[in-house]
Amino acid sequence: MAPITTSREEFDEIPTVVGIFSAFGLVFTVSLFAWICCQRKSSKSNKTPPYKFVHVLKGVDIYPENLSSKKKFGADDKNEVKNKPAVPKNSLHLDLEKRDLNGNFPKTNLKASSPSDLENVTPKLFSEGEKEAVSPDSLKSNTSVTSEEKQEKLGTLFFSLEYNFEKKAFVVNIKEARGLPAMDEQSMTSDPYIKMTILPEKKHKVKTRVLRKTLDPAFDETFTFYGILYTQIQELALHFTILSFDRFSRDDIIGEVLIPLAGIELSDGKTLMNREIIKRNVRKSSGRGELLISLCYQSTTNTLTVVVLKARHLPKSDVSGLSDPYVKVNLYHAKKRISKKKTHVKKCTPNAVFNELFVFDIPCEGLEEISVEFLVLDSERGSRNEVIGRLVLGAAAEGTGGEHWKEICDYPRRQIAKWHMLCDG
Repeated sequence: MAPITTSREEFDEIPTVVGIFSAFGLVFTVSLFAWICCQRKSSKSNKTPPYKFVHVLKGVDIYPENLSSKKKFGADDKNEVKNKPAVPKNSLHLDLEKRDLNGNFPKTNLKASSPSDLENVTPKLFSEGEKEAVSPDSLKSNTSVTSEEKQEKLGTLFFSLEYNFEKKAFVVNIKEARGLPAMDEQSMTSDPYIKMTILPEKKHKVKTRVLRKTLDPAFDETFTFYGILYTQIQELALHFTILSFDRFSRDDIIGEVLIPLAGIELSDGKTLMNREIIKRNVRKSSGRGELLISLCYQSTTNTLTVVVLKARHLPKSDVSGLSDPYVKVNLYHAKKRISKKKTHVKKCTPNAVFNELFVFDIPCEGLEEISVEFLVLDSERGSRNEVIGRLVLGAAAEGTGGEHWKEICDYPRRQIAKWHMLCDG
């Protein structure tokens, strides 16, 4: 068998081939790595920035991927703005950057130069409570009068009254309500329920169940009050409060019905009645006490500083003789609560000193749609805390609440303090 022989030249060619293949592999690897890096960089630049949601609202889809419009709040908007033609202020151009917390576009003020222009406006637009910039002459027209009348209609409450002489009991049956307004702007419906109180003692308080998504709720619930003599009926009054349940904020008050029982004859049996629901009358009472509040609006940082200073002349508790007050502060934007704070509890005092400061971030420019609600409550262990008094400060507030709000808008960066009378909660 002949031996295998390899020449020296063949051994010299092997390292050269290996080096060529290594060089090609290195070039391919570097190219692949650079391509992957470019793809990642381009994909990151196309992603929308993270979103900070201040408050989750019922029935609102807050995820930006589900927006029906193709435009998003991304970094690419800056390039698109440069290529956009200038849009006049009076046009109905919709910009997603001007959405409010609900994801809705802000309502556009309507301008009418003559009464003939008002005739072309749909009455539905007026019933939604928008503020139209119209001339004084046009406000006197028949169209504006009828729109205000429609806005005041809050529905009708149907109920029956009866007195059971055998059991010495007063019986109230809440049958139904018809034509309630829609308190939920997203679903255009309400979740109504009714609270009922027998005045003037307010010892008997009841409420119905909540009926979901209806403007014509049929409750048909009967409430029997024992221990009320027939001779006392004429001295009493029934107070119905119609509300709409809200899972994420304070329940919306639709309206109220007040029925004095003087002159109503119940000896002949059941009496069927119905009354128009009217707007709630905020009854101020000197017995609710006063609250000293300091406000400061920082227009540069778009923040509102609220200082709860003092409370005085708070009413006494029925059980212990003195209340344990504390204050809840709720910030509202377009009638939706977006932030809440509360002070510490002050034990056994009708004249509490809090001196607590809260800073709220305002989600919009200006304070036109912002309001602040103060609830003074009595802390009670083992039971629900009772509302001592309530105060609302805002552009639509009446009395000192509206005056205080106007001052902080006219003089930003200035701390302004005022005493305010508390009203019934």
